[in-house]
Amino acid sequence: MTGHALIIIDMINALDFPQGAKLLATARPAAQRIARLKARLKSRGVPAIYVNDNYGQWRSDFQHVIARCGAQASIGAPLVELLRPQDDDFFVLKPERSGFRDTPLRMLLDQLGAKTLILTGIALDVCVFATATDADMHGYALRVPSDCVASQSPGRKQASLKLLRDSLQVDTRPSRTITLR
Repeated sequence: MTGHALIIIDMINALDFPQGAKLLATARPAAQRIARLKARLKSRGVPAIYVNDNYGQWRSDFQHVIARCGAQASIGAPLVELLRPQDDDFFVLKPERSGFRDTPLRMLLDQLGAKTLILTGIALDVCVFATATDADMHGYALRVPSDCVASQSPGRKQASLKLLRDSLQVDTRPSRTITLR
């Protein structure tokens, strides 16, 4: 056990909303860096947990979400291609913005012995931010690598990173600075 967990938020995503193509432009580079970070951390024993919207499909499972979002016609298919979950990854489907609200995420993290969470994903200013706020309230140490998150605009991303640093004392340095102790 490393005491760490990599949380990948909403990157398995169809991006089927009006600003989806715009978000893809910033999410794709973040996905590439998340994939590299995931490979590096997994080699050190850090579990990866996909925390994803259930899209209101209460009868779906994560494989259904992957298939839907990875379909050829999906705007978000490039993200699924870069970050397709592996058999040893974990997943939590969420009905709300925060990965903690009405999900078993906290129980899973406790079972894994995670004390430090590395939050990545989209959109930083909505779901990643809500998850970070709840994680802080639950007492987790947080990293939100600035190069592994995306928002619809650079302004929204920078404002959210500043608020995380200033209000929650979150370490937002780039992923290359992450070392496990």
